[in-house]
Amino acid sequence: MLSLLLVILLSYLIGSVPFALIVGKVFKNVDIRNYGSGNLGSTNAMRVLGLPLGLLVQILDIAKGVIAVLIVPYIFYTQLPFPNATGFEDMTLVKIIAGISAVLGHSFSVFVDFKGGKGINTALGMLITIAPVDTMISVAVFILILLSSGYVSLGSIVAAAFFPLSMFTRENIFHADIYGYNTLIFFVLGVSLLLIFNHRSNIKRLLYGNENRFDKLWKIRWIKIKTPFK
Repeated sequence: MLSLLLVILLSYLIGSVPFALIVGKVFKNVDIRNYGSGNLGSTNAMRVLGLPLGLLVQILDIAKGVIAVLIVPYIFYTQLPFPNATGFEDMTLVKIIAGISAVLGHSFSVFVDFKGGKGINTALGMLITIAPVDTMISVAVFILILLSSGYVSLGSIVAAAFFPLSMFTRENIFHADIYGYNTLIFFVLGVSLLLIFNHRSNIKRLLYGNENRFDKLWKIRWIKIKTPFK
């Protein structure tokens, strides 16, 4: 039990590192929480700090998920303190637990009063190590929505919702035989719902037509976002 608790705690702490805040303070002497949306994610970092520093924040946030999954379990894990009833090997299950802990750390960081970012980048770092095919499909969906609308938030929301749909389709329609599918699909659904929940304020702004748009990334102009409340 102690080894698993150490994995959860360290993964959470790694996920909690507020790189957007750190990069803003180090390079611009700016507290990013006081500008833009106030969110500690790469999208707000790009708006407030500029594209290069925003991309640095994005890479660091993705790395948190990768490190939590690929390094932490191998340092602290010994054995599960409970019977493994999933379709995964014990280590794979521990990796999933570590990844979830990192995403929760990013979204509810102990270092910034349990606030944080939306969790998309850290979840990307986690999921690409566990379900790389579906992750790449969701990234492609994100890029398409971003170029078609200019909204990073909309791309993130649609990609998060598309991830379990992609996995379900590949397993049940194309018979891809995804390892541990019967367990993984519920885990993926949970992560997707968390990411969408974290974007609830963005969803409201999208509906009312006042969400911030990256016009420079809006390359495909034939898609328009309808705003029924505007």
